[in-house]
Amino acid sequence: MRSGYWNYALNACIQRYKETGKSLKLSVYKAYLPQLKVEYPWLKDDCYSAVLQCVAINLNKAYTNFFEGRAKFPRFKSKHHKQSIQYPQNVKVVGDCLEVPKIGVIKAVFHRLIEGKVKTVTISKTPTDKYFASILCELEDGAGTTGGKTLGIDLGIKDFAIVHDGEQVTKHSNPKHLKRHEKNLARKQKKFARVETRCLKRLYKEVTQETSIKNY
Repeated sequence: MRSGYWNYALNACIQRYKETGKSLKLSVYKAYLPQLKVEYPWLKDDCYSAVLQCVAINLNKAYTNFFEGRAKFPRFKSKHHKQSIQYPQNVKVVGDCLEVPKIGVIKAVFHRLIEGKVKTVTISKTPTDKYFASILCELEDGAGTTGGKTLGIDLGIKDFAIVHDGEQVTKHSNPKHLKRHEKNLARKQKKFARVETRCLKRLYKEVTQETSIKNY
């Protein structure tokens, strides 16, 4: 759905650049939508219109970043790789569910408390068919701030971070994930190396035998 419109607009932009040396404007991307909705009625019936508007905005931004040297050239999307869809409005958090336009209520597992007004929700699908939602919220003035205090943050090795607000010191321990798994990682690397060596030896033996038979 999203990738199809992205690829259509990107292809049109590439063709325009080859012919004129200029890129398409955002208004042109958006002008494709009414025509596409006539050709493909499901775009109108099943797809939330604001999502398609976001595709046009994101493609325009990707092209701008490319020409200004901030990013690589935009690539065509594949349905076999990671995909994402962005809802700029009207997504609601209802209990332990997300209510998404044109889709309905989706049960979700929230990893933190959703505070403030939900602004943008990006739903991503991995190649292994797992779905994740990134939720951008807008907080009221003063919410989530330090109350005007200045914080001093010291990053270290023993402690990941030491935060001091002038009155209280808070230490955040360093989880040291790599250190905890170093031995296990080394053991598995050795095991893999032994398996790889055996496979190479067996392959070499088979090739040698086959060559000997042919020569014979």
